[in-house]
Amino acid sequence: MTITTYKSLWIEETEDGFSNSIVERNVADLPAGELIIQVHYSSLNFKDALSASGNKGVTRQFPHQPGIDAAGVVLSSSQSDFSEGDEVIVTGYDLGMNTAGGLGQVIAVPAAWAIKKPEGLSLRESMLLGTAGLTAGLCINKLLKMGLKSEHGDVLVTGATGGVGSIAVFLLAQYGFTVAASTGKSTQTDFLKSIGASDVIARDEFSDANKKPLLKERFAAAIDVAGGQTLSNVLKQIKAGGSVAICGLVESPRYDATVLPFILRGINLLGVDSVEIPVAKKQSVWQTFAQLNDYSALESINTEISLNDVPGKLDAILKGEGTGHYLVNMSDDAGA
Repeated sequence: MTITTYKSLWIEETEDGFSNSIVERNVADLPAGELIIQVHYSSLNFKDALSASGNKGVTRQFPHQPGIDAAGVVLSSSQSDFSEGDEVIVTGYDLGMNTAGGLGQVIAVPAAWAIKKPEGLSLRESMLLGTAGLTAGLCINKLLKMGLKSEHGDVLVTGATGGVGSIAVFLLAQYGFTVAASTGKSTQTDFLKSIGASDVIARDEFSDANKKPLLKERFAAAIDVAGGQTLSNVLKQIKAGGSVAICGLVESPRYDATVLPFILRGINLLGVDSVEIPVAKKQSVWQTFAQLNDYSALESINTEISLNDVPGKLDAILKGEGTGHYLVNMSDDAGA
């Protein structure tokens, strides 16, 4: 199949700041890449919102085509490991940061960034999960490697109505854990319980300052997307020998803590990177996702939108007003 033009979200720097629009671009204008991929589905992430708003800690050069997620079909390949027609998933590395990303209908990337879609998982299902799901899966894997078992007690998920948080709640429940979900959106209690949360806790319980170095042991483990004061308070409430997998900084990249939870309770703070890890580790998580039997709860977590809907949703994510995960159908007739 020969494609010469495609539609893309396009971010430009102006005298008044940054603007976004849906434009038609030429495939020939993409940077050189070993794989040319027609993107069928993408999904939205906080990093996409930062890039689209002109955050130069994420994207240095503008104009730019953002989007750190892509699932699609190989149009051409200069590498023997991939052939025209292969269905692939691309997440992380420099995609959507300073390399044209998945919020365009065509991307050009190194072959080392791509994963062949596992059998049992459709392109659409892969982006029901996206980087948010990959991150949640990596967090859970780290907790499991530290010996976490369902009988140890509740697992806390902060930022539970966001993309990573909501999918983490779903996956933990699928794996048989009792999940406590923390959120600042009191209206989303029913939603969180519908995807697997047993308990819903107000965000203020963790985000308000507390000078005590230790609090009552409450959770066997946690997945934290917030950082900041929330992480500080979560660490104080982890049971002896428990772990916290941290993967975000929605509240703050800084946190204030003492060593007491670590030396008196022997807890573990586990960093999780879903961007630069070896592709084989990503492949392993995607293979696990292909074995999930029921995607109905994932459907309820996701809102399917078209490329034309993306600017408004990215703005909502940046303001903390997004709920769940956004699946982007990149076809021309999506949302028609």
